[in-house]
Amino acid sequence: MALISDEDQEYLKKEFEGQLEDKVTLVMFTQHDHECRFCQETREIVETLATLSDKIEAEIYHFLDDKEKAEEYGIDKIPAISIIGKKDYGVKFYGIPSGYEFTTLIHDIIEVSKGETSLSKESKEEIAKIDKPMHIQVFVTPTCPYCPSAVHLAHQAAIENDNIKADMVEAVEFPQLSQKYNVSGVPKTVINDKYEFVGALPEEAFVQELKAAIQK
Repeated sequence: MALISDEDQEYLKKEFEGQLEDKVTLVMFTQHDHECRFCQETREIVETLATLSDKIEAEIYHFLDDKEKAEEYGIDKIPAISIIGKKDYGVKFYGIPSGYEFTTLIHDIIEVSKGETSLSKESKEEIAKIDKPMHIQVFVTPTCPYCPSAVHLAHQAAIENDNIKADMVEAVEFPQLSQKYNVSGVPKTVINDKYEFVGALPEEAFVQELKAAIQK
């Protein structure tokens, strides 16, 4: 059975036709011989999305064989998806973007295509002030209804500011990372390995957390 139903594919075709502006490349890293957990499913999602619009392309790489590409895109685990538009905005998914997170993937594709987000003018201005490297990791599970908004805000921040890189990390697929950051509830956001908070925040509160993280 297809991971994306025929009905959903038809809906997405119309969404992409109406909203995509520039080309988007979904760069996915997997393993061909002994595919990682959910690598096959993640690859199917990426390849299916690429059939729904001539503005979406899929590039599939082998994590070990294509080491140079993995380094180029800053990929350190699989399955991984990096959404590339006019440039690499640092928008990444580690783990399968299924369940509630599939919606985030679609929103991200559209905003990367446009090269801008739906954040408020005030939020954009505050995010633009961040002048130091910032790495945001948002730990999620596919069944968490509050996780997509947390991931999407992090990815929007990355689109708005080249100093920011943002990852969705599926907590169950990467237990060692979850243990490292003491992830007991999701969404959990970790910034630069030091600053963290739990829960899905409104846009304004999220921006305040980014500012607090920089000050730390």
